[in-house]
Amino acid sequence: MFRPFEQSDVAEAGALLAERHRRHRAAQPSLTPRYEDAAVAAEQVRAAFESEGASGAVAVRDGRMVGYLIGAPKASPVWGPNVWVESAGQATVEAETMRELYAVAATRWVDEGHKAHYVLVPASDVDLIGAWFRVGFGHQHTHGIRPPARAEALRARRATAADVPTLARLDLELPLHQSLAPTYSAGTVPLLEERLAEWESDVDNPEFAAFVVEQDGKVVGSAVASAIESSSAHIGPARPDNAAFLAFAAVFPEARGTGAGRALGDAILHWAAESGFDSVVTDWRETNLLSSRAWRGLGFADTFVRLHRLIGY
Repeated sequence: MFRPFEQSDVAEAGALLAERHRRHRAAQPSLTPRYEDAAVAAEQVRAAFESEGASGAVAVRDGRMVGYLIGAPKASPVWGPNVWVESAGQATVEAETMRELYAVAATRWVDEGHKAHYVLVPASDVDLIGAWFRVGFGHQHTHGIRPPARAEALRARRATAADVPTLARLDLELPLHQSLAPTYSAGTVPLLEERLAEWESDVDNPEFAAFVVEQDGKVVGSAVASAIESSSAHIGPARPDNAAFLAFAAVFPEARGTGAGRALGDAILHWAAESGFDSVVTDWRETNLLSSRAWRGLGFADTFVRLHRLIGY
């Protein structure tokens, strides 16, 4: 039997999420063990269901819940009229059940006008990913993780106030690159004046670590890292304990392919090790050919994949 998700379903859904997380950690032990506790997992399910506009579905067999799905819209013009299934928003005993759950939940989502659907799925659960593919989803984005690592020699250095004009220009490079083929991101390119103002006030912010790499005496790339708590994308089961977050990296086109990106990555990994973090987390668009290859090449292992479907086209 399939029916809408209700508040009384939270505890049973938490038990399913805890079991899913146990399987996930068997493949990726760097994730936090906290969500293997059904009560802790249930609080994440509760938070997902209590998000504004949230709705979903459950599957029941012989009086026992065997799957659930919860999604909620995000107020952002970039994502379209959307629904997001976050990292705590789904679990099932059998992957095939998720196709039925989506059919039930998506009926309401589409009726309410939410036609852009996004879902985070454990990267190690190939059967569940396959089930989502078979209801029209494709692989859009990836979360990755790896241990920190100290380096004997670093090509990159910490950014200073003198670098602010170039840092602001580099902030435009990632959205510019992702607006091109094959990514075609709908994200807007910020104004240079806005980025200058932000860097002038934040270049010495101790909550962030900004690095630059030079070639022939000129800055050609930058990267920014912080503690994972600064990321709104890495929440719930997708947020490891005591993790650093590689939040941004960009290299000017003329310096790509020269090792500048690798130098920035090495600097972030070294900073994370020196700062006492247990892991480093980042994420990338799969359609961004440069970043999807660079971060895996630097040793980041997939933890979650974001799948996407747009209804009606």
